[in-house]
Amino acid sequence: MRGVSLRLNAGVPATEVAEEAGHSVKVLLDIYAKCIDGQKATTHRRIDSALGD
Repeated sequence: MRGVSLRLNAGVPATEVAEEAGHSVKVLLDIYAKCIDGQKATTHRRIDSALGD
């Protein structure tokens, strides 16, 4: 599968990307965790939204 890092950086859940790539989540993150960048702010916004803040 092409675009694994693109999908991860776009916020696609690692479980979904791993399935599409034919990897376990562990293998996917062992390989691609270093390329996930700048998602902290997005993650916090999603959590706040889910909590109704």
